[in-house]
Amino acid sequence: MDFNKIAQEILQNIGGKDNIAVIEHCATRLRIMVKDSSLVNSENLKTIDGVKGYFLQSGQHQLIIGTGKVNKVFNIINSSENLKIDTTQQDTYNNLNIVQKILRSLADALVPLIPVLVATGIAIGIFNFIAELGIILSPELLILSQLITKTVFIFLPALVVWSTFKRFEGTPVIGMVLGLMLISPMLPNTFEVSNGITEPLKIGLFEIKGFQGTILPALIVGVLGAKIEKWIKSWMPGIIDLVFTPLLTIVTSLVASFLILGPLFSTIENLILMLFHYIITLPFGIGGAIFGGAQQALTITGLHHSIMLIETSYLLHNGINPMNALITASMAGQAGAAIAYAMSIKNKKERANKFSSIVPCFFGITEPLLFGVTLSNTKVFISGMIGGALAGAFAMLFNVAPSVMGVTFIPAIPAYLGNNLLGYLAMIAIGMGTGMIMTKILVRQK
Repeated sequence: MDFNKIAQEILQNIGGKDNIAVIEHCATRLRIMVKDSSLVNSENLKTIDGVKGYFLQSGQHQLIIGTGKVNKVFNIINSSENLKIDTTQQDTYNNLNIVQKILRSLADALVPLIPVLVATGIAIGIFNFIAELGIILSPELLILSQLITKTVFIFLPALVVWSTFKRFEGTPVIGMVLGLMLISPMLPNTFEVSNGITEPLKIGLFEIKGFQGTILPALIVGVLGAKIEKWIKSWMPGIIDLVFTPLLTIVTSLVASFLILGPLFSTIENLILMLFHYIITLPFGIGGAIFGGAQQALTITGLHHSIMLIETSYLLHNGINPMNALITASMAGQAGAAIAYAMSIKNKKERANKFSSIVPCFFGITEPLLFGVTLSNTKVFISGMIGGALAGAFAMLFNVAPSVMGVTFIPAIPAYLGNNLLGYLAMIAIGMGTGMIMTKILVRQK
């Protein structure tokens, strides 16, 4: 692949480098915001060799290039002078509605935590597999295994506050200290309070307890704390800023957190989790079918970012994440439909392009497949949804749920060791097989 040629053709058809207002990229897509949309040749962008798909969403011209390739094209384009690089995400958010802004911002705050959550989930799967083999660990090794598998979840609220502080341009170390205070062992543990083992601290009408087992309250505390710090900095004299800004930020945030935000958003989080749990656990696998069929439609709209909050809450509250299996189920259905559709294409070059868009799906990235294959034919996408629905129903009926989030399809396999791996593989087979069959039935040969 000639990345220089791809970059050059993109620049030519996007209206030149002078027409670029903001350029950034995600795992698979180059995202460009332009000054004058009339200068963009969208039809030519779609036909660039190496670009697997193009679409316009929320004011962004998005070109699907692929994992490991998009960053190379980005670097070439961004090396041109006078371009605005991807350090100002706020410009991107300006084209989103209020709901999309909130969900995108919260998701961005959780993204830095995914690597450690993935590592922990895979470690849990490995230790579960060791236990299934009948291997008994010594007390010393058992403690070390728990250190690996439990530490992240114990301190997760603190990590969430730290990450949110960083995302909203606060001082990260203040966020970490504030987060650690929320789960300090000096406070009554929220689980012990709920079980009647201990009493909360009582200050007048207010009852105070730790933030253990919370995600949404920690996110809100992080947002508020970062905003408070920026506001204090705006009027605090520089000579005393180093001392009094952190002090006032922490004290003000803690008061608001324990007296208002904690109780309020803990209740909201529990209601959200109860609603999702009610839906996906509907009898006969109906809930799994609904989510397995519709999840990739959420990906198209960008609302799939909101699922991260639910996944994180599931892991923290229940130690397992059924949403992970349902996301893979939805992907498997689309993958099967895409493969069957690509196989029906007689033009060799077009068929090869379709297959190259399908491959990233097996590693958890579906945008190239969606925008490059299944969405090009509504019946193919519907076939994929049917496959995802059947696979999702199977996942819920046979309790397919790992202790991981952030990885799906092939990379998630280690997390299912000792966690119904055969069920996971069967679910993928059902999704792909159904997607293929439905495509053969609904779509005519090209």
